[in-house]
Amino acid sequence: MAADERGRVSDSAPPSGHSRRDFVTLSAAAGLAASTGVGAASGPRVIERDVHIQTADGSCDAAFFHPASGQHPGVLIWTDVFGLRPAYREFGRRLAAEGYAVLVPNPFYRTGKAPIIADVSSFNFQTDREKLTPFTAPLSDPRIIEADAAAYVGFLDSQAPVNKSKRLGVQGYCFGGPLMLRTAALAPERVGAGASFHGGGLVTDKPDSPHLLAPKLKSRLYIAIAGSDDQRQPDVKDTLREAFAAAHVPVEIELYPRAQHGWCVPDMPHQPNGEPIYDKPDAEQAWKKLLTLYRGALS
Repeated sequence: MAADERGRVSDSAPPSGHSRRDFVTLSAAAGLAASTGVGAASGPRVIERDVHIQTADGSCDAAFFHPASGQHPGVLIWTDVFGLRPAYREFGRRLAAEGYAVLVPNPFYRTGKAPIIADVSSFNFQTDREKLTPFTAPLSDPRIIEADAAAYVGFLDSQAPVNKSKRLGVQGYCFGGPLMLRTAALAPERVGAGASFHGGGLVTDKPDSPHLLAPKLKSRLYIAIAGSDDQRQPDVKDTLREAFAAAHVPVEIELYPRAQHGWCVPDMPHQPNGEPIYDKPDAEQAWKKLLTLYRGALS
């Protein structure tokens, strides 16, 4: 373990070999909607498309980003509890400019089209939290998450800009952290890297806790934990470390001691004391770790 100048504490496990398992490629019907070309600040020109993905429960609205030419490793982004919105579209553009084909679904498509909250920056957790329940409730069953994940992986594998000889990356924020683990366990031969940023519910006391999926994983992982989350549940990082070590899953678990839950997303509301949740220096550090993970595991 080592602490850097901002106090981040990182515990990294070296990669290890895994036994091979058969995996049948998942498929899903997908319909493309409007297509728009956008220029990236640096790197290749990025194409952004609004798409619809047919799932077992209906049509999921999503955004798909990729460089204007060539084939690239696919990446699935699970959003936080506020869903697909401009902040996550920017994540998609930025990652596509690094050479990835990126899908950002609206995880709450069963209840409403994105964005589900018009202005996340003004959201008040003390008074408005119940507004999210109608959107999050349908996702309480892990089987529903797995069905959606299968459709999203299938969509990526059906797209010409996706290089199917390269493994997929999956990243999740907030409630999307556990969904990243479920996706990686569902498609272990396809998912080569997974990252969780201020993931909530990675460890629970239920028999379907996401951390218990460790033996099914064949991915390299990066788990970034907010200091505020660690204060509430200080045992989570240790439980994760033990689970991944026992399953021989290569993982780096990094604690950002001064970070608040949600620190990676620019449009997060302020804390009750008026301080911002978003922390640009730590968010950029987490982004660099993500790119390092993908370059090492998906190339």
